[in-house]
Amino acid sequence: MKAYYNESSDEVQRSLNGNMDFLTDEEVKKRHKKFGPNQLTGEKKKSTIQIFLEQYKDVLVLILIISAVVSLFLGETESAVVILIVITMNAVLGTVQTVKAEKSLDSLKQLAAPEAKVVRNGVVVQIPGREITVGDIVHLEAGDYIPADGRILESASLKVDESALTGESLGVDKTSEALEGELPLGDRRNMVFSGSYVTYGRGCFIVTDIGMNTEVGKIADLLKNASEKKTPLQVNLDNFGKKLSVMILVLCAVLFVMQVLKGGNVADAFLFAVALAVAAIPEALSSIVTIVLAFGTRRMAGEGAIIRKLQSVESLGSVSVICSDKTGTLTQNKMTIEHYYTDGQDILAEQVDPKNPLHKQMLRLSILCNDSTNIQGQEIGDPTETAMINLGDDVGVPAQRIRNAYPRISEVPFDSDRKLMSTFHKLRDGYTMITKGAVDVMLERVDYIWKGGKILPITAEDVENIIRVNEQYSREGLRVLGIGYRIFPQEKNISAEDEKELVFQGLIAMMDPPREESAEAVADCKRAGIRPVMITGDHKVTAAAIAKRIGILDDMSQACEGREIDGLNDEELKDFVENIRVYARVTPEHKIRIVRAWQEKGNIVAMTGDGVNDAPALKQADVGVAMGITGTEVAKDAASMILTDDNFATIIKAVESGRNIYENIKKAIQFLLSGNFAAILVVIAASLAGLPVPFAPVHLLFINLLTDSLPAIALGLEPYRHDVMDEKPRPANEPILTKKFLMRIAVEGAVIGAAVFAAFLVGYSDGNAMLASTMAFAVLCLSRLIHGYSCKADKRVLFTKKFFDNRYMQGAFLGGFVLLTAVITIPALHGFFAVQILGAGELAIVYGMSVVSMLVIQGMKSLIKI
Repeated sequence: MKAYYNESSDEVQRSLNGNMDFLTDEEVKKRHKKFGPNQLTGEKKKSTIQIFLEQYKDVLVLILIISAVVSLFLGETESAVVILIVITMNAVLGTVQTVKAEKSLDSLKQLAAPEAKVVRNGVVVQIPGREITVGDIVHLEAGDYIPADGRILESASLKVDESALTGESLGVDKTSEALEGELPLGDRRNMVFSGSYVTYGRGCFIVTDIGMNTEVGKIADLLKNASEKKTPLQVNLDNFGKKLSVMILVLCAVLFVMQVLKGGNVADAFLFAVALAVAAIPEALSSIVTIVLAFGTRRMAGEGAIIRKLQSVESLGSVSVICSDKTGTLTQNKMTIEHYYTDGQDILAEQVDPKNPLHKQMLRLSILCNDSTNIQGQEIGDPTETAMINLGDDVGVPAQRIRNAYPRISEVPFDSDRKLMSTFHKLRDGYTMITKGAVDVMLERVDYIWKGGKILPITAEDVENIIRVNEQYSREGLRVLGIGYRIFPQEKNISAEDEKELVFQGLIAMMDPPREESAEAVADCKRAGIRPVMITGDHKVTAAAIAKRIGILDDMSQACEGREIDGLNDEELKDFVENIRVYARVTPEHKIRIVRAWQEKGNIVAMTGDGVNDAPALKQADVGVAMGITGTEVAKDAASMILTDDNFATIIKAVESGRNIYENIKKAIQFLLSGNFAAILVVIAASLAGLPVPFAPVHLLFINLLTDSLPAIALGLEPYRHDVMDEKPRPANEPILTKKFLMRIAVEGAVIGAAVFAAFLVGYSDGNAMLASTMAFAVLCLSRLIHGYSCKADKRVLFTKKFFDNRYMQGAFLGGFVLLTAVITIPALHGFFAVQILGAGELAIVYGMSVVSMLVIQGMKSLIKI
């Protein structure tokens, strides 16, 4: 892009408009054809139907669809209907989540100013913002939103709030003068940018870029192209699903061939193979994961964290890096007085006493030389001035009372060239001009100093002390203003020429302070093995000062500016980020690169922010966290989580919830897979032994849809434990099915399978295949219901308080037990479920075998620590 900020305003005008002083209607038409409308465009979105159909791409889902079709072809309508209902419910849930998620570009479009004042045909007219084109001259005044990017032609104390773009908390004083060198966005003081707004003064600018070529447009393009990462659980389950599918298909094919070779009916053998596939594939797993995540999000909403994308809950549990914006996230986004320096004394804000004449003088001067107001909490004006009147209110010196007592007679408004502001009042000492502004400028105009209750000529030593204190405050990231006055013998209209022979009263140092809870939240991050990193558009010194206060930064070697990143390629940046804790003066592109660098190092990254400039990085991050109160709609729409209280500490609570939810999902997976493995082992054992098929297809469907789902959901809702935050984040590349986890599943499945096969052999002792099948079916159902309790913890929980602390598990067990008892005892259901009545002895064997399987598993936990 052409560096218009390096050129004079006349050069920019000639470059864009030639000899024209303004655009005519005819010229505007030509430019509309060339440049298009001043609006943001987005990629064509997928229709709801397309999104719905994409939910069926999963390998496991495709296998289940094929199974349903085959079942329907073979006349097993009930099986087909059940399978299709389950996968359709999953598809609907996925579609709803996706449709809600993509709104970011719509919010960005709303940033364009609805109307703007431009010069057309030599006359100032008001037009819709979308009709502005390159070369238009736009007039601005306080309160106006800026509709396009442009180069300032005139500035009369023009000050612009660009925090949504740059992250810098203070308004920017604008100038029409050319600037030298290559400058970051926040330092281009002769440029204005779409989406920012005027807080003070007036001026005009010539439009240099519109629509997608503006800085906001570039962010929109970044947002559109930023990739949304799959969560670790999604990646793990995808990989697991593919591998499991191949294994099950091979197994089912082998069993089908074995049945046919033994002389079995081809259709029956095929139907059984399909039923076994349905039983082995945990198709309820995705639904269970969704339900568990949904319960988790409801709990988190009550703690101040609204989850927009369910899967991000699980990602929270893996977060190892939190890249946080500074302004409004770690800080209060509100300038606050930290120190007064007067009469050689450093006075902390909390020590200010209005009864002390020296303190009272500083309060009075800063309130009178001030244009801001705070009426019932509604702050209007420059943040630095608002901080001064807020301190007065806090110590019982309300601004309105002081202003009523000493009304303003005349003034010289702040000017970015003078860097001073003066007001004229009648005080007790006489007619007084109060002046405040940049310390270096003030010292050039000071002849006297208030010292020891007297006005004395200022000495070189006095000046040296003032400069030393000013530099000390600046190193601490404070913004410092000087304040003084001059007494006149009579009333007059003051001018800039009167700003001399001043009496130096003192310094006022202020900053946007950290939130009270930020330091504790950062400490919690470190305890949990999470690395907090600050990324901000603010100045390096200011950012570093905040970071030191809250514990992110140890020394300045861990802080850098965005321009240092520009010279690094992606590989070099991956090494660079390891040692940096604070990034200052960054652009949206820098933020995305930093997030990606951490991700490529194998980290799960959370990114917090509230401004438009944060939106692309929020979307790129594994977990984007937006501020609910101060955050822009763009940031909220790009994020996966919104903090309703804007409290950084809420993220830590969310991380704790995420870790617990992941653990609970693993318990559900352990329960499902160990039970499925038991069923497969029994079928294989029966086939190898030349015995009849131990389960009818309807048995497997009953187990899969009833005795599987309820206990699995209950395990997903296990009570949270708080000590998860004493553990390190799990590695992003760690599969959910680790060797240890698979071994536990295999051992537990083998124990349950042995109990089921033993019951099958007892039932088949008289050659009654129906009785054997019924007993195997009953033991498998009941063993799995009881096994839910074994999955509650790695350690023994039998007959401990933890054994009974999940009311959902009690309900799931009771519901499953009642259903199973109904199936094996009510004669009317025997034909439908292919079972026969069991005698008292046989029921005792069923119950006994089921309890024994749990006791063996519990014992093995203690003996061999599975």
